[in-house]
Amino acid sequence: MKLLVVDDSSTMRRIIKNTLQRLGHKDILEGGDGVEGWSVLDSNPDVDMLITDWNMPEMNGLELVKKVRADARFKDLPIIMVTTEGGKAEVITALKAGVNNYIVKPFTPQVLKEKLGAVMGIDV
Repeated sequence: MKLLVVDDSSTMRRIIKNTLQRLGHKDILEGGDGVEGWSVLDSNPDVDMLITDWNMPEMNGLELVKKVRADARFKDLPIIMVTTEGGKAEVITALKAGVNNYIVKPFTPQVLKEKLGAVMGIDV
């Protein structure tokens, strides 16, 4: 399974990537903001899941989700948003934009594992 992690914080990307690797995922791509994330996704249309932050420069996570959902190639791509935006209105906004699941920072590796499993329909 090929995963794309998009976050402007290199530390957060590393935390997510390390957690995914501990769960057995080896094929992990990265992007430092929405523009970079879109470029990576556009050139790797075989990505199986997008994990993105919300608050980023250039193109934020919500804009990235909308761009991904507007492209027919990615209409069914599972997307998990990982963000500090934990308010009910923000969660609803993200879900309406096309996010499949939502994780509020800070989070534990167990939470990421559970959300991954829920979105993929598998026990990870």
